[in-house]
Amino acid sequence: MSQAASRAVRSDLAQLRTEQTDPRYAEIDRLPTAQLAALMNEADAGVPAAVAAAIPAVVPAIDAIVERLAAGGRLIYVGAGTPGRIGLLDAAECPPTFGTDPETVQGIIAGGSTAITRAVEGVEDDAEAGVTDLAARDVGAGDAVLGLTASGRTPYVLAALAEARRRGAVTVGLSCNADAELSDVVEFPVEVAVGPEFIAGSTRLKAGTAQKLVLNMISTISMVRLGKTHGNLMVDLVATNEKLQARAIRMVQEITGAAAEVAEAALNDAGRHVKTAVVMIERGTDANTARALIQAGQGRLGAALTIPLP
Repeated sequence: MSQAASRAVRSDLAQLRTEQTDPRYAEIDRLPTAQLAALMNEADAGVPAAVAAAIPAVVPAIDAIVERLAAGGRLIYVGAGTPGRIGLLDAAECPPTFGTDPETVQGIIAGGSTAITRAVEGVEDDAEAGVTDLAARDVGAGDAVLGLTASGRTPYVLAALAEARRRGAVTVGLSCNADAELSDVVEFPVEVAVGPEFIAGSTRLKAGTAQKLVLNMISTISMVRLGKTHGNLMVDLVATNEKLQARAIRMVQEITGAAAEVAEAALNDAGRHVKTAVVMIERGTDANTARALIQAGQGRLGAALTIPLP
């Protein structure tokens, strides 16, 4: 990069609210722990309000994502550094919580697996890598791609999202500055303006919290819309440990009113799948018939409980 280009980049970054200094925290290095904790909490308290202000932009993005997922497409998060790790975390939690295929919600982070646990210098500035990594997932018109960048200008993310849009995918951009460059690249821009950080420029703080809150909203509401819950019960969870097995039994009991022993027996016959166990008990069927009813109800437990028996 030429010196002129480098100066231009520095000037652009200096204008970003997330890079600026908040004078309220100018002397934090002189304060006791209790006061520091209170000040950080005060700073964080503004994040939910910033997210609330962005909800009108989040809603159409969710609807577009749900449309792709319902048709068998994927939701792919793309980010560098902290945003990339947040995307990977949200993607990793969908299979055990909602019983999704690991391919359905994915995360791409600049620098690959090494960048998950340690910083990989310079990768966020590699636009070409953003295109290559996106293309490696064979992204197409049936998919939704969501780019995360606190600054809204990370070259890796901008290039990846531009490539995703070129391929016909639904594109969503989540940034933490107003008038972000990313917003001009994507179909559905979401800007959560959190302002300067407690430690100037440390966007793993308020910006990171905001991005986690928005991804919580996007993935959770998408799964609710897809029938992955019954009321607020996670009836598609994968009961892979004792805690989750106990939760599965409680859910079957709550929905059916069955005794714990009956609920557990049905879950065992249903391969530990809550929806199947509930239908077995409520409709008096075997596991295979219950699964067929669930499929006929497009995965929605409420529908499976009312469909006429074959």
